[in-house]
Amino acid sequence: MDEDLLLINRFLGGDQVSLKILIDKYTSSIYNFTQRFTGPMYAPDVTQEIFIKVWRNLKNFDKSKAQFKTWLFTIARNSVTDYLRKRKSISFSSLSEDNFIEDNIEDEAILPDEIYQKLQDKEMLTNILNELSPDHRLILTLYYQEDMTFKEIGEVLGKPLNTVKSNHLRAIKKLKDLCTKI
Repeated sequence: MDEDLLLINRFLGGDQVSLKILIDKYTSSIYNFTQRFTGPMYAPDVTQEIFIKVWRNLKNFDKSKAQFKTWLFTIARNSVTDYLRKRKSISFSSLSEDNFIEDNIEDEAILPDEIYQKLQDKEMLTNILNELSPDHRLILTLYYQEDMTFKEIGEVLGKPLNTVKSNHLRAIKKLKDLCTKI
């Protein structure tokens, strides 16, 4: 039995600490995923809402239909979609990742001009990704950031495997096209 299922079974048996361990394991991934679509200002609230839904619905999780990670990211995708529908005034191209950039400069010994170049590269990548459709950005985020397989992405999106693969190829092609325009 994998670790997630063990924690779920313990929680359902009354061990509250198991839920905390499970949430701690996925908080960073869910927050980063959420932030990509809602921006840093709204990501904490949406992330919290996702984990509240997990807590409320964990008893309904069916391990025979999906892995916990794909079930969790399905809830995250639906929550982000609901949030964006409610806040139509937020366009994908206006999302900012200012806080994310500063938090991800790892090497303190790098020179200021290298820091500046990294910030410019990050900003350029963010702008290019914001040019993609939400579906394409979602597939790229799940595949490259969350290390999900195409099968898992298909489960999260509710789409057939071949559709996910072809959408991934289209997203990569669009990304290449956007990069050549720079």
